[in-house]
Amino acid sequence: MTAIVVKLVLVAVVWGGTFIAGRIAAPEMPPPTAALIRYVTASLALLAMTFAMEGGLPALDRRQWLMVTLLGFAGVAGYNYLFMVGLQTVPASRGSLIMALNPAATMIGAALFLREPITIAKIVGTLLALTGVAVELGGGNPLALVSGEIGEGELALFGCVVGWAAYTLIAKNVTGLSALAVTTYAALIGMLMLAALVVTRGDPLVPHASLRVWLALVYMGVLGTALAFVWFLEGVKTLGPARAAIFVNLVPVAAITLGLLLLGERLTVAMLVGAALVVAGVWIINRPASAMPAPAIVLHHP
Repeated sequence: MTAIVVKLVLVAVVWGGTFIAGRIAAPEMPPPTAALIRYVTASLALLAMTFAMEGGLPALDRRQWLMVTLLGFAGVAGYNYLFMVGLQTVPASRGSLIMALNPAATMIGAALFLREPITIAKIVGTLLALTGVAVELGGGNPLALVSGEIGEGELALFGCVVGWAAYTLIAKNVTGLSALAVTTYAALIGMLMLAALVVTRGDPLVPHASLRVWLALVYMGVLGTALAFVWFLEGVKTLGPARAAIFVNLVPVAAITLGLLLLGERLTVAMLVGAALVVAGVWIINRPASAMPAPAIVLHHP
């Protein structure tokens, strides 16, 4: 259990670093092309890991093919396309707050479709972590992030939230495959979907870019996708979708911290308070179970 929690914290740190890498790559490369190169790199890394650790990709039955195809669509191609559309018009801080709804969406989805109980700890932890993200990104005023109108960009980012929640819930139901095999298949399928998107748009498959951009994309592919996705799926299988997803709320904390260390961004009191709230929310949800069972709400299908 402790090892899984450590891995999920490291996943949040790595994903926080992808925001830094993305800022490096964005000015020199079309977003769909950058996403495709990221997943080409990730797929190669995942294939190397799969052959080294498991001797290759296993054969899939019809149900498993359906599951990994849905994962590739929801968590790779669909998520990345909507993410790029959203950030064309939505400021990063406002978009990050929308993305911080991932754990809440996953918790609700797990209750509706997997019949996981919604405990008081999950509700309190999720609300506390989300409040921390709002305080941190709003500069101490969470209402500043929700005062604008909802436009096409915001709707696209809400679609990202749905896509990632779907990815997490579907992954929980994939049986007979390791997290590495599931991640590799999903990345390969999503990569093909992204390639089709790039070709349809007429974007260059191999654009000219500086060395630092290529290094940033390698980081995003190898660490931010290949390694992080495998560890995240291990967390989903061990802790369940709702508890694993709450670690996503650590990503803004990691991104701001790395921005402070690597880009010289300013540290504020709001950042410290928000980070403390996020960490507290994650701890509440993932603390060791007490001897007395926590009250829970179970949503049943009609």
